[in-house]
Amino acid sequence: MFSSTAAYALRAVIYIAERQLEGPVSGGSVAGALDAPRNYLSKTLHGLVRAGVLESTRGKRGGFRLAVAPDQLSLLDVVSVFDQLDERRQCLLGRPQCRDEEPCAMHVRWKPLAEGFAGFLRLTTVADVMGPQVPNAA
Repeated sequence: MFSSTAAYALRAVIYIAERQLEGPVSGGSVAGALDAPRNYLSKTLHGLVRAGVLESTRGKRGGFRLAVAPDQLSLLDVVSVFDQLDERRQCLLGRPQCRDEEPCAMHVRWKPLAEGFAGFLRLTTVADVMGPQVPNAA
């Protein structure tokens, strides 16, 4: 439903949030845990820093941490850094003109699902989908 970059971003933010009690999380450990290419994920994490979703600290004890409390950070806040869901909602039949005024045969059925998905991302916070926080984990 969204790009691989947005999916990695969401997974990374949740991973970092689950470890927030430990302090900053290194980009390398996030990449390893997500089985993501390190350079690709680094660019994704820095995009989240520029957007104000994450903060980063340099140095030996540096890394990434949330810039916003997990219960104040919606999944849409994370995903929308890389994907504009309203713009990405394309006609399932591939038609260039598909909207309420000129719907394709799928439009009436697809529109509520797409809007429901966007609503889910808007109303669900990172705290809602976090697993248990892992203190002193390696």
